[in-house]
Amino acid sequence: MQAMNITVIGGGLIGASWTALFLAHGHTVCLHDLALDAEARVRTELRRVQPFMTELGLPLDPDSRRLSFESDLGKAVKGADVVQECGPERLAFKQHLWADVEKHCSAETLLLSSSSGMTASMQSKAMNSPQRMLVGHPFNPPHLIPLVEVVPGSKTSEASTQRARAFYEALGKRVVVLHKEIPGFVANRIQAAVIRESVALVRQGVVSAEDLDVAVTQSLGLRWATGGPFLSAHLGGGQGGVRAFFKQFANGLQLLWLHTRLRPVFLSAATQRALAKDVEQAYGSQTIDQLGTLRDQQQIAILRALKKATSSET
Repeated sequence: MQAMNITVIGGGLIGASWTALFLAHGHTVCLHDLALDAEARVRTELRRVQPFMTELGLPLDPDSRRLSFESDLGKAVKGADVVQECGPERLAFKQHLWADVEKHCSAETLLLSSSSGMTASMQSKAMNSPQRMLVGHPFNPPHLIPLVEVVPGSKTSEASTQRARAFYEALGKRVVVLHKEIPGFVANRIQAAVIRESVALVRQGVVSAEDLDVAVTQSLGLRWATGGPFLSAHLGGGQGGVRAFFKQFANGLQLLWLHTRLRPVFLSAATQRALAKDVEQAYGSQTIDQLGTLRDQQQIAILRALKKATSSET
């Protein structure tokens, strides 16, 4: 892909992660954030992830001259080929932002939101050119996790959708284009269902937060790293495939679904405190940065193993 001028709006974890990936692929990045310490925070995060990017064959220079910072939104998006928004998950903010962005950028600029749940149709209500705005939702951290969910709005053009797909695929991403808009999209809805059940099991005293994490990482986590629920079911049926799987397990699944029809889980203040205490008891001996670095190292190991296995088959 030809080098582009990319504006990243928001210098939080997602914005910094996107910035690392864009820079590592040779693009020029202008980061817009009103916080006075935005540059210091982003460059610190770039230094933290630098060795992991290098391990993936994507050299990253945290002090690159291709990275600039601009607090004025109009100046930040002027001349941008792509805008990747990573701002707060507040609908009013995003609606006002996109209406402002389109006034200052080129008519050809592709406008992408990292929102984890707000649809493009919701965000673009105040825009005059909603046909070029859509969701490009990553999974944290974007510089490592391959998935990007491309979710066009009701007024997004097919050309913009295809441009977004091509843009992310050139970054090495696995792109899933949703056929229809739905709040939370796909991966987050699956994640929300798992978290709901996890909260219920811990709050019922069935298992500790730490042991629940062990149960997931040492079973479903490993299984789903190489095949999702449907491929796993297909393989679980042996030579008979998914038909044999359903023949053997459908009744049991139906009973389990009925049995796990739990009362609604409310994240009340008391529940949040109890869960936080349990999680901090398990992981509080390490800082967030230490846990994040360990996470990155483990993710690198999985990605390398998958790449090696794929290469040996070809």
